[in-house]
Amino acid sequence: MITIAKLRTLRDRTCVRKTALLFHQMASSIPLDREQRAYLASLTTLFTSEQFSQVLNETEQSHLLLLAHRLESKDGKDLAILCDDIHYFLLGVLGSDPSDWDFVDHEGKLDASKRRILDHSLVLDRLRSPHNIGSIFRSADSFGVKKIYLVEGCADVNHPRCLRTSRGCTETVEHEVVEEQALLLLLRSSSLPLFALETGGTSMDMFPFPKEGVAVIGGEELGVSPALMALCEASIGRVSLEMGGTKGSLNVAVATGIMLHSWFTT
Repeated sequence: MITIAKLRTLRDRTCVRKTALLFHQMASSIPLDREQRAYLASLTTLFTSEQFSQVLNETEQSHLLLLAHRLESKDGKDLAILCDDIHYFLLGVLGSDPSDWDFVDHEGKLDASKRRILDHSLVLDRLRSPHNIGSIFRSADSFGVKKIYLVEGCADVNHPRCLRTSRGCTETVEHEVVEEQALLLLLRSSSLPLFALETGGTSMDMFPFPKEGVAVIGGEELGVSPALMALCEASIGRVSLEMGGTKGSLNVAVATGIMLHSWFTT
């Protein structure tokens, strides 16, 4: 990998972009050996460098240092998730995204009073694609979802691609961006059943969908975080889609739409 000394010679935005990509590589390399762990720690020293100070404002730098501090206590999948949090945060600061996205078309506001709302909530656990989040909002509007909680690290609901694919449904479905620990406290204090849409669970046609409850949807690459999955397993578990093709999984927005329809009609 590129040395820290070399990174310090790069131009401001190039240094930040390259550092972001390196954190993504670290997330994909979990578990890390001792040498990789030391390299990861050295990457965080760049966060107070002149290059980063030229690109990030004080609030952004403070948030980045907070994420860096959390790295020390993380391991395994939790470490991978946090590395990817840093990766996507830096891309957001740069105004970049994993792909080029279209701009929203003005379609006017939808009449939310026409919705049939059930006591069904969704947790989106660090979904990185604005397209997927927008598609899920559209399904949520159609299938009775009361509220969507977006764990910090999700793509921005106001991203043009999210707005385009949601077709106005970000305005009709209540939603809130929450830090994972605050969400865990909220869910633990609630009596609502909790389940995850994940592989290795009960087939959808056999799953005991609750009349009221919370469904957790994991991110595109890493799925549901260990802490949220533990809460689901301690409640009513996980639901899975039975499949008969060559692929091991569906796009997260497609799978969520299928699950929401089943829950809505049960």
